[in-house]
Amino acid sequence: MKGEEFYRHISESKGNEGNICQICVIRDGKTLYEESWRGFKAEDPVNVNSVTKGVLAILTGIAFDKGYLRSVDDKVMDFFPDYTVKRGEKTIYDVTIKHLLTMTAPYKGKSEPWKKVCTSGDWTKAVLDFLGGRSGISGEFRYATLGIQILAGIIERASGQKLIDLANKELFLPLGIPEHSIHGDSSKEDQFDFFMNKGPRKNEWYSDPQGSVTAGWGLCAAGRDLAKIGEMVLHDGNYAGKQIVSKEWIRQMLTPQLHLGERFGNMHYGYLWYKPYDKREVYAAIGDSGNIIYVNREKNVAAGITGTFKPRIFDRVEFIEKQVFPVII
Repeated sequence: MKGEEFYRHISESKGNEGNICQICVIRDGKTLYEESWRGFKAEDPVNVNSVTKGVLAILTGIAFDKGYLRSVDDKVMDFFPDYTVKRGEKTIYDVTIKHLLTMTAPYKGKSEPWKKVCTSGDWTKAVLDFLGGRSGISGEFRYATLGIQILAGIIERASGQKLIDLANKELFLPLGIPEHSIHGDSSKEDQFDFFMNKGPRKNEWYSDPQGSVTAGWGLCAAGRDLAKIGEMVLHDGNYAGKQIVSKEWIRQMLTPQLHLGERFGNMHYGYLWYKPYDKREVYAAIGDSGNIIYVNREKNVAAGITGTFKPRIFDRVEFIEKQVFPVII
């Protein structure tokens, strides 16, 4: 499939590619391919859903590099001395930063309490009510988008600054990504629009009433922004000669900690990043609707893909390797 044919295929697709807004592929700082669809321009931000988690993992590394955090084995409750633990709850005292980064933290209940948390005045403290439980720490993988909010709260408390400010100063602006602002509104109607609206967004990050960003979702970015982040990860935290985050943290972040089941494509999981293959140097931050930061050390390329809301699209790795690469590499 040649370039024009590929562009037309994405434009006319009614299937899994029917929601793609942007594709950007970078190698050694040079753009190999960049196109946009569905009324989006290359610079238009899109809600990248759970790719946000991968960005948060990088910001966690920056917090360690700056000395705000000391060890991934530090206990979560050390950062919340003002939080009143529920009577009879003991497991919460054993939860560490590493449990949050690897999605092995334990939570009460079978499902995430979206309504309770997202209608509260402080989402971080509301999620703490959900942390722990009678089963103790089992080490089992439990994908919890809301749970990562605790990690954002830890970074803010440890650094003494809002995560949006840390992200702008230490990550976005050094990568040439536009400065972001918090979204502001967090009503039920606004949250629905944020997910479902198929138009371009602002350079923003969804936030709770405290002005804290949503850690597991809600970052808005263009495909080229995601590709730049991927390029930085590809080069061990270095971008255009500047060390954004330490090489050691990138190594830790990408090192597999768990082997996931069929629901997650039997991929490996590091610190909020996926390793799709056992024996290949390919890594990804993956979000719903096919949003992705893709890093391939074998081909020395990084890619970013954005897409508007479309259910049951999770993984674009195969699409990149089987459809995008033949067009450009």
